[in-house]
Amino acid sequence: MKAETRLFEWTGYFFALSALAYGFSTWKWGHGGLEPVGTAALVLVAGLSLMIGVYLRLTARRIDPRPEDDPAGQISDLPGDQGAFAPWSWWPLALAGSAALCFLGLAVGWWVFIIGALIGVVALVGWVFEFSRGQHSH
Repeated sequence: MKAETRLFEWTGYFFALSALAYGFSTWKWGHGGLEPVGTAALVLVAGLSLMIGVYLRLTARRIDPRPEDDPAGQISDLPGDQGAFAPWSWWPLALAGSAALCFLGLAVGWWVFIIGALIGVVALVGWVFEFSRGQHSH
């Protein structure tokens, strides 16, 4: 978990420095101080990133090192298959299209959102039950 810990901690440090730089660059002399929204957003993002980084560091102390944490580790050290995924499946494309329709519906109108949601339900059911019919059924 070393890489993930460093990623979140350095992201938190970056956003903390960005908050300081943003605060100083948007300071309004004689007009009441900082620009509140952007500064607060950057401070909150820095805090959330640091919280995740600290959590990962504390969790890494309690568990054994993973094969990914060993710099001399080999691919063969990793566990076996993580699942069965169908590379020929078209259902994720239909699900992504329905999500795009739903987001378009938020801008255009609720009737587009409803059409996207109905297509999404059909696509999700098709993807979940893909192996339960035809020659691949169990």
